[in-house]
Amino acid sequence: MDRPWERAVHPIEQESYRRLRARLDTSHFPPLTRAVVERVIHSSADLAYATDLVCDEASLTAAHAALHAGVPVVTDVEMVAAGITRRETVCRLKEARSGPGLTRSAHAVRLAYERVGPGAIWVIGNAPTALEELLVLDAAPALVIGLPVGFVGATESKAALRESGLPAVSNVSEKGGSAVASAALNALLYHPPSPTNTQENQ
Repeated sequence: MDRPWERAVHPIEQESYRRLRARLDTSHFPPLTRAVVERVIHSSADLAYATDLVCDEASLTAAHAALHAGVPVVTDVEMVAAGITRRETVCRLKEARSGPGLTRSAHAVRLAYERVGPGAIWVIGNAPTALEELLVLDAAPALVIGLPVGFVGATESKAALRESGLPAVSNVSEKGGSAVASAALNALLYHPPSPTNTQENQ
C-alpha cells in the first residue's frame, strides 16, 4: 500500500514550518484544518490565509478517509495536477473544447465527471467557470477544494460553493491558484490516517 504520509521531509520544509509557527499560532485549529491552513501558507508565504480560508473539520475528516481509501482526485488544470506528486489525478482539459456558453474549463469538468462519476475529490485552483460547472452537476463529491483565482468570478464561485452545502475548502478573497489548491490536497495526503483506518487498509 502506498503511504504518502511516510515521506522524507526536506530540512528547508522543516525550517519553513518552524518559521511559520513562530509568526502565527495555529495551535487552536483542529488537526486537519491546521494541516490545510499551514500547508497553504507554506506554499504561498501568505499568512493571511489563516483567516481567509474556510474549512470544516468534519468535512475534512470524511474526505481524508475517502482520499486514503482511494477515491479519484480530479483537477481543473495540469498545473494543479503537477503539484500533487504522490497521487494520480484526472485532468481532461487537453481534450476539452469551448462552445457557446461553455468555457473549455467547464467542458473539462463535464468530461472528468463522465470518467470518475460521483464521490470524487475535486481540486480547482484556476478557473471559476470550472467550479461553477461542478456546482450544477450532481457530482456528490467527497470534497471540493475550490480555490480558483482571479478578479472575475472567483469570489462569486467560491461563495456559491459555500452556499451549496457541499463538503469544501474555499477562501473568501480573489486570491487562490494552482499552488495553494494542490497544497490543500497534499495536506490531506500527508496527514496519516488514524491507527484504526491504517490497520483496516493494510
